[in-house]
Amino acid sequence: MRLRSKALAGLAGLALLGGWGADMWLGGESPTGVQNADSGAIATGPARSLQGTAPDGLHAVQTMGLHALPTQCREAGCTVLPYAELKRLFDYYLSTVGELSVEAIGAQIRTVLAQNLKPVQLPQAERLLERYLSFKKALVVVEQQFAKTPPGNAVLRERFEAMRVVRARFFSAEEAQAMFGAEDLHDLDALARLDIVNDAQLSPQDKQARLAALDKQLPPSLREDREAPRAVIKLEAQVAALRAAGAGEDEVYRARAKAFDSAAAGRFAELDQEERAWQERIASYLAERSRLLQGASALADTEQAAAVTALQQARFTEAERKRLAAYEP
Repeated sequence: MRLRSKALAGLAGLALLGGWGADMWLGGESPTGVQNADSGAIATGPARSLQGTAPDGLHAVQTMGLHALPTQCREAGCTVLPYAELKRLFDYYLSTVGELSVEAIGAQIRTVLAQNLKPVQLPQAERLLERYLSFKKALVVVEQQFAKTPPGNAVLRERFEAMRVVRARFFSAEEAQAMFGAEDLHDLDALARLDIVNDAQLSPQDKQARLAALDKQLPPSLREDREAPRAVIKLEAQVAALRAAGAGEDEVYRARAKAFDSAAAGRFAELDQEERAWQERIASYLAERSRLLQGASALADTEQAAAVTALQQARFTEAERKRLAAYEP
């Protein structure tokens, strides 16, 4: 299992629904590889980018232990569902929109729900999924409305409020708090900090004092989230120093386990392996690309470009291909 980032907060999520992603959400053309070219059947296997990972929220969904809403359990014999963790599970699979169609991803999620919930719980969870998918599609429309608006603090706040208005069409206040409460805390804190930083009437000292006051008001969960990246950066600087001094992977593992725990150290080690594998794939691709271009030197530019595109499509997913420009000469 490798580390997966937490679900995007509301503001960030809105920003990532534009472009081809919006077309996918609103029923546009499916990306290459989503459907079987011969039969038209919808892909049922996991997206390539999810291979080697564990679904976010799945353990809590299996144990029903977190963020449950008793008032939402109305079916006879129903056990309360953990709404926030179900949302994490949905987002885990929906992060692959573009690799797979929304329809294919929805089918995968329904299969996971059927495999991990009691039969009496399943209708309730499926209804939540349908509302969540409808909500995400509605967010695309909101983002498109703001796409041509000049950026600024006021616009970000308007987008945030517009998102919450849309959200209220699909979820009760209790559901929204359970599913999105943590994201809202992040977004409201970010908006407050942007207001301070961009206030031309405040001196640098005043800005620093107000930001410090916001730090003191942070709830423990949000404070922990803000500190976590700094702890990782500090640890990885220590790891780089260890490796520069000739330390082996066992010593690196022990340093990480001491800073966090053995499970986290194991996940970091898996990330290291994935990064090495990625770099090897990039090196192989660049070597093949160089040979291809040298061998095709007599071809027209359009033919060379087509050959490179074919090589990229053969070796990388849609999401991975977007990263290649950073490595190409």
